[in-house]
Amino acid sequence: MPVDADDFRRALGQFAAGVTVVTTRDGQGRALGLTVTAFCAVSLDPPLVLVCVDHRSETHVGFRHAGLFGVSILAEGQEEVSRRFAGGGPAKFAGLKLVDGTCGVPLIPGALAQLECRVSATHQAGDHTIYVGEVICLAVRPGRPLLYHDRDYRRLAGGKRE
Repeated sequence: MPVDADDFRRALGQFAAGVTVVTTRDGQGRALGLTVTAFCAVSLDPPLVLVCVDHRSETHVGFRHAGLFGVSILAEGQEEVSRRFAGGGPAKFAGLKLVDGTCGVPLIPGALAQLECRVSATHQAGDHTIYVGEVICLAVRPGRPLLYHDRDYRRLAGGKRE
């Protein structure tokens, strides 16, 4: 019996996830980006991560042809950035100054971590493409992450457990 799509979405919504904005440049040098919660580490040696991009996304075609992409792990308080990149159209970049990373990839300023990746593999998986990237440059700063759970933004409660 097939799984109902709405039930599947609700089930996945119970998994708390960090929020990232994944960025690249198209063949004309224009920045492209989208909010992605389907991000994870794959390997430490070599350092590999993966992101999943919906085929229906307007940025999918640009990502298909880009050799590099950036992952900005958003900080608490960057909800508006996440919302902006979850939508479509060029307005997502209006008034936002992207920063170019050490390796030249556009990144979101103020993010907790900024990873610049070289595409090492792609895999078609249902309605998404999985992009595996080798991390070639990175920057990290202290702070608290932006989280997404049950279709809303969340914050970590309290401090570290002892």
